Amino acid sequence: MTRFVLVAGAWLGAAAWDEVVAELRAAGHEPYALTLPGLGERQHEAGETPIGLESHVRDIVDTVERLDLRDVVLVGHSYSGIPVGQAAERIGDRLSRVVFVDANVPADGESFVSVWPDGRAAVEASIAATGGFWPPLTAADFDGQDLTPDGITRLVAGSTPHPGATLTDRATLARPLSDLPATYIKCLMDWPEPSPDVAELLKSDTWQLVTTNTGHWPMFSQPRELAAILGGL
Repeated sequence: MTRFVLVAGAWLGAAAWDEVVAELRAAGHEPYALTLPGLGERQHEAGETPIGLESHVRDIVDTVERLDLRDVVLVGHSYSGIPVGQAAERIGDRLSRVVFVDANVPADGESFVSVWPDGRAAVEASIAATGGFWPPLTAADFDGQDLTPDGITRLVAGSTPHPGATLTDRATLARPLSDLPATYIKCLMDWPEPSPDVAELLKSDTWQLVTTNTGHWPMFSQPRELAAILGGL
């Protein structure tokens, strides 16, 4: 039995993992899907206090400590690889492994948008134009990602504007990410090769690469397969 904390990417909350959670539970594991502040059912929190990257990192750490989880596998998808990677450092010996699902990875002093040389300006302009939030994708943006019409409908319906500061705040790492026990799950239909920063991390003896032939949102396109990968780590 493995304990998982699952964190979805930009715009999405815990419900994104519903099918994966069901598969993991059926296999005897203990999954916890987390909605970060300002997203999903916690969208109202964005109006109470400013939400930045540290808010998301702290929420993941607090969840692990509040539930007193040990030997936990932290799973971050897409954007959430950045706060999950930082949280993995902070929980110390509570961590068993960190898993990045087609995810961004944190680099000390860098932000989510700083690695987007061509798209950074567009993302920052979009955040500025929409009151500090990154607007969700539309149905057309999910074309070519191995999703059924129902899956796309669920993705669109489950998305909420993403707090912009979490994308522009800089990550802080106390030690090299390559020191952590980690698995990177690359979704080949989104892009066939890991990004250069991930490729460099995969040179570490503590990192491993797993590939899956689906799009960027495997919890919607291939939840059973994703759960099997997670359960087999």
